[in-house]
Amino acid sequence: MDGNGRWAKQQGKNRIFGHHKGVDAVRTTAETCANLGIPYLTLYAFSTENWGRPSFEVNALMELLVHTIKKEIATLHKNQIRLQAIGNLQMLPPKCLRELNVGIEQTKNNQRLTLTLALSYSSRWEITQMVKNISHLVQQGKLNPDDITEQVITQHLCTNQLPDPELLIRTSGEQRISNFLLWQIAYSELYFTDIFWPQFDQEQLYKAIYHFQQRDRRFGKINPDDTHTSGQ
Repeated sequence: MDGNGRWAKQQGKNRIFGHHKGVDAVRTTAETCANLGIPYLTLYAFSTENWGRPSFEVNALMELLVHTIKKEIATLHKNQIRLQAIGNLQMLPPKCLRELNVGIEQTKNNQRLTLTLALSYSSRWEITQMVKNISHLVQQGKLNPDDITEQVITQHLCTNQLPDPELLIRTSGEQRISNFLLWQIAYSELYFTDIFWPQFDQEQLYKAIYHFQQRDRRFGKINPDDTHTSGQ
C-alpha cells in the first residue's frame, strides 16, 4: 500500500493526512474482497525499514493503527473478517500491541475473509528467523538436515497458516517488491499501478483482478493447449 505521502503532497497536505485517507482504501479493499469471496488478503502496513522514518510520522502511524482497530471492529464483524498480524510485533509500542491483540481475539471466529496486517515486517527478517528456528531444531537433534524440505521451511515462516498469494498488487508506480513475502510470492502474479494507495478504490481492485484473470499461470509447466503433435 504505497503512495500515501506523495498523494497527500499533491493535495497540499502533510503525509499524516495521506495515511488517514489510506485507511479508507483499506476498508474498501477488505470489504470488496470479502464480497467477492476472496478468502485471504495480506496488507503490507509497516515495514521494519519504516522505523527509520521521522519519529513524528512513526508515532502518528502507531496512533492511527490503534484508532483504526478500535473503530473498525464493527465493520470487521459485519463483513465476517478475521484479523491477523505477522512481523516482529514485539517492536510495536505496548498500546498498539494490546489493541492489535484485542482485535485479533475479538474477530477470531469470523470466517469470510482473513485479513493479515504485516506490521514491523520484512521478508529478510522473517527468513532469518526461520533459519534460526530450524537451526535450533537441528542442534537439539529434533530435525535431521536431510529432512529439511520446502514444506519444513514454509512451516517455520510467519505465514505458515496462510496459502501463498496468487496476486501481489503494488500501488504508486513503484515496480519493486520491497522485502515483502519473498519466499511466498515465488509464483505470484505481480500487478503494478501508478495509482496512489488513497486512490485505490473498488474499481481499481476490479481492474487488478481482471488483469490477473488474463494471466496464463503455468507454474513452470506447459499449458496443455500449447502441446501438439506436429513434430515441431
